Amino acid sequence: MPDPTDPNSGYWYSDADDDRRRRAIALLQAFRMYRAAEVAMRRRTRESMSMGENDLLVLRYLLKARQKEQLVSPGELARYLGVSTASMTAIIDRLEKSGHVRRERHATDRRSIYVIPTVDTDEEVRKTLGDMHERMLAAVIDMSPDEATIVMDTLARLQNAVDQVDAHVTRRR
Repeated sequence: MPDPTDPNSGYWYSDADDDRRRRAIALLQAFRMYRAAEVAMRRRTRESMSMGENDLLVLRYLLKARQKEQLVSPGELARYLGVSTASMTAIIDRLEKSGHVRRERHATDRRSIYVIPTVDTDEEVRKTLGDMHERMLAAVIDMSPDEATIVMDTLARLQNAVDQVDAHVTRRR
């Protein structure tokens, strides 16, 4: 069966359709290349901080919560990551042992525990990711409002397209 995504598959397109399709494919390829670079950067960051993906996600979540002056429970972190409470306990134990977080009891409800990032963690993450964030900001800061709107709209449409993939749909064999 001919592949409609393959311009050499035998489907007939007008020159205008071919141009639109080539531009669309080139744009999607550019997004894939960016995504691959971002995944590689995250891997290097995890390696430089000697952490797993979930560990780094927890730290970023905790640092954002601290900026908003919000306290975060282990249960909230487990829901955020979509992991069991036992897995979350192991992650927190690992981060506590490495000095990245500490557990703190609630001031009035002594049974409740919150996870707090250490000051050193904030500094380490800023040092590790700060330069990269500045380079990313420099790459887009001179975009016009119209250019920025086009990119944001495109990303929203792509997000909508991938969000429609249902992981629970069984594959046909």
